[in-house]
Amino acid sequence: MEITDIYVNLPVKDVQKAREFWTKLGFSINEQFSDEKAICVVMKENHIYTMFLHEDFFKTFTDRPVADGKTTQTLLAIGVNSRDEVDAMVKTATENGGSEYSEPRDHGWMYQWAFADPDGHQWEVMHGDVSQIP
Repeated sequence: MEITDIYVNLPVKDVQKAREFWTKLGFSINEQFSDEKAICVVMKENHIYTMFLHEDFFKTFTDRPVADGKTTQTLLAIGVNSRDEVDAMVKTATENGGSEYSEPRDHGWMYQWAFADPDGHQWEVMHGDVSQIP
């Protein structure tokens, strides 16, 4: 079996606010899968997408309680091309309604820093060079 693409689905309180936040970070929106109930953020064209679904709509897909943004149910990691891109993304996120939830960490071969989006979802932004793993 081969996975062709990944859709991460996350609940949000305000779909428009999520749209504004992610487009300010430089991501595009797949309008074909977006409306007033959800937006589809393109993380990597033709492969990785995040669906931000209004909480009420999100609940129609599960019969389990939905995390409210004050608990951690998942950590999401984004790999970028450089340390500068890590810093730029976290800086842009915090300037546009997100919050920093950890200090930058330099592991030598990997550099990471993290932010929470306006709904409390935690995003680890990292750059690594696997050839430098000890």
